[in-house]
Amino acid sequence: MPRSARPLVALATTTLTVAVLSLAACSSGSTDSGAVESSASDGTTTARPAATVAFMSAAAPGAARKRRGGLGGLTQVDEFDTEAYDRIDENAFLIPADAALSTFSIDVDTASYANVRRFLVDGALPPPDAVRIEEMLNYFSYTYPEPEGDVPFSVTTEVAGCPWQEEHRLVRIGLQARHIDNKDVPPRNLVFLLDVSGSMASADKLGLLKRALPLLVDNLRAQDTVSIVVYAGASGVVLRPTEGTDGATIRGAISRLAAGGSTNGGEGIQLAYSLARENFREGAINRVILGTDGDFNVGVTNRGELTRLIEKEREDGIFLTVLGFGRGNLQDAQMEEIADRGNGNYHYIDSISEARKVLVHEAGGTLVTVAKDVKIQVEFNPAHVAAYRLIGYENRMLEARDFNDDKKDAGEIGAGHSVTALYEIVPPGASTLEKDVDDLRYQTGRTPTPAANSDELMTVKLRYKQPRGTESKLISYAVRDTGSAWQAASGDFRFAASVAAFGMVLRKSEHRGGADYDMVRTLARDALGQDTHGYRAEFVKLVADAASTQ
Repeated sequence: MPRSARPLVALATTTLTVAVLSLAACSSGSTDSGAVESSASDGTTTARPAATVAFMSAAAPGAARKRRGGLGGLTQVDEFDTEAYDRIDENAFLIPADAALSTFSIDVDTASYANVRRFLVDGALPPPDAVRIEEMLNYFSYTYPEPEGDVPFSVTTEVAGCPWQEEHRLVRIGLQARHIDNKDVPPRNLVFLLDVSGSMASADKLGLLKRALPLLVDNLRAQDTVSIVVYAGASGVVLRPTEGTDGATIRGAISRLAAGGSTNGGEGIQLAYSLARENFREGAINRVILGTDGDFNVGVTNRGELTRLIEKEREDGIFLTVLGFGRGNLQDAQMEEIADRGNGNYHYIDSISEARKVLVHEAGGTLVTVAKDVKIQVEFNPAHVAAYRLIGYENRMLEARDFNDDKKDAGEIGAGHSVTALYEIVPPGASTLEKDVDDLRYQTGRTPTPAANSDELMTVKLRYKQPRGTESKLISYAVRDTGSAWQAASGDFRFAASVAAFGMVLRKSEHRGGADYDMVRTLARDALGQDTHGYRAEFVKLVADAASTQ
């Protein structure tokens, strides 16, 4: 999937902290528990002290947890916080005369929502760049209709008033991929690539990963195979391809995992893909599942080199899913990018219930791709749209010419996945539209076509490819605005709008209008719907947590 170039922003790296090594350890020649092993070219292994200088983030909850009792009563730092997020520059309002087309790649990642939840549960607001509104929207499922015919997903549109800006309109575009029963899922060739480096040695990282993976194992069949590759100072295979029904062997291999050493993520990925190719089956699900905190600090660390490796493998039919764990050094930007490049999804696992959601309830979407390179292009009718803004999807934006370019990578949609996008529309004559550029001297805008005189608000076009296809297919829908008030919008629409508003409030967006925590809570509480797994009720509680954290 494409990503706009964004500067990497480390969280508030303001405090330089020096760790003091124990005099006893130094005098005896032993290493402390934070030692890292390095391997020489002759195969010998040398223990060296862990890094003694690190930057600490002051923004994350529990940043650099401290304890007393160090040398001379000094405070010792047990953990440095080096979490990093790509900067997000919010989409602005655009004028159809200047930008008639809005083009973006779909996104079904959900990591941002679970990560935001982790911050709020810990009693802190997330950094603004950790809030990706499209991933919050797509964390939830909606009652879109099942697709009909050969198209792998249905398309739903709806227009209503905008709750945070009463003069504006809000448009919802929803995609629903076909659900697949477990018995109809193709054979699975799964390679677990697991980070067992020293940075994973905590209950919310390797501890949680070892509890999470058996949930997926319990649902495997005889035609499925599982392999396990681990990486730390060195990489290795801990489980050769094993039949899915041999759960005892697979779970035993997972239970014996232990953390230690530095992280050779690049070498581990190469070994995992090699194993996936060795066991490759045409027509099967051939996928590497990476479980890590994203701390790739040894081996293939150049992001360009790493992504090129992953892109090559996806072209051969081996996709990549990334599961993020833990806090303190979560490399969110890198994890999202390699999942995108690998035609996969990025999820953040903050609890065993989230693991169950991703690996059990939504396993079809997590593992079974039904369409790839899915792009959306919207053309706005200037007779009815003075300005528009896509809410979220900032790092999924494409050039207009990319829509028809089948060589341009875009997003994947898995079985059962739903995708939601919201556009905020400024109607002609709205007082909220500010003119911030001068009149043009040499032109007065484009001459409208006869279609502009219709009641069409906009046209939504989609392109997609079959999972192993190379040529895209095009579908198109005209959207009309019947003037529905916000109160008449469907429950799903109203709940999706509450999630988007929450993201804007957390980001302190200049476009949030009248949205605040009270509005978000009211909107969501009135649109809970069936809420089978309680995800929407949990959202309402998170809004209350955020309000109390201010």
